[in-house]
Amino acid sequence: MAENILSIVESAYRATLEEQDDPIVWLAHALRASGAATHLLLRGNAVNYGVRDQDASGLRFGARAQTQPPRIDRDLLALIDKGGEVFYIRDDASIRGIRPDEVIPGLKPVKTTDLPALFRRFDRVWHW
Repeated sequence: MAENILSIVESAYRATLEEQDDPIVWLAHALRASGAATHLLLRGNAVNYGVRDQDASGLRFGARAQTQPPRIDRDLLALIDKGGEVFYIRDDASIRGIRPDEVIPGLKPVKTTDLPALFRRFDRVWHW
């Protein structure tokens, strides 16, 4: 039986300029494709990943245009479609002005006080 893994993503937009993907979201997909039961918890600034219909096209650094902008909201939807659960800390989203009706379908809100119970559901909890 595959291990049940929860990856906590807190540092947002790490490496998205070079790779166009968040490395941990990408890793969750890769591990799931290899048979691991991987899931995500978005906290801190990473709750922004769950905002639906993001559009980073037009992003420029001086004369350099980012031609392949990150589409992390779509990456999360794809993980959910493959059976992964994606949670987000409701309080972190609220602090950043993100309303529940702005997040992509399938994201599961959790309260900070509910984290111990959530963690007990998993064999491994990795914090990135």
